[in-house]
Amino acid sequence: MAIVVRIDVELAKRKMSVGEFAERVGITPANVAVLKNGRAKAVRFSTLDAMCRVLGCQAGDLLEWVDDDPAAEPAEKP
Repeated sequence: MAIVVRIDVELAKRKMSVGEFAERVGITPANVAVLKNGRAKAVRFSTLDAMCRVLGCQAGDLLEWVDDDPAAEPAEKP
């Protein structure tokens, strides 16, 4: 998967547990684990909004695009 979720980095910066984070966001700790481990296929904007509010960060602090095919040609910019 080319999108990496960096929740663990933001939680560590704030010394916040997964349980506390999950409770404050309104999702289960199991769903936090799915996000952290890269198994999520989608994230609702309302969930992303709640995560950013709880952590006081931008969506780009939580999500990072990583090229999983380094041999591929970069796309041309319009």
